[in-house]
Amino acid sequence: MQTVGVRELKNRLTHYLAEVKQGENVVVTDRGKPVAIMHRLDKIEENAGLDERLAALAAQGHVRLPTRTGPFPKISRLRLREGEEPVSETLIRDRR
Repeated sequence: MQTVGVRELKNRLTHYLAEVKQGENVVVTDRGKPVAIMHRLDKIEENAGLDERLAALAAQGHVRLPTRTGPFPKISRLRLREGEEPVSETLIRDRR
């Protein structure tokens, strides 16, 4: 396991990513205190968070991560004319 400071990691990121791809774990420190561990996505821990699990699934090709962030665009409500059947009822009827 290697230890690297934030500045060194920033300056030689490609080198350390290559090390991680080869299976090496890299401990990232900030002013001498460990703040993160870089490791391959196929080696996630049991207590990994949702983001890490999704990243691992994306690396395996099982899911695609969203490319856009932020709120979804507003969708205007559909106004029905007098006597028209709501879309939800049409869907339910068609599914039967």
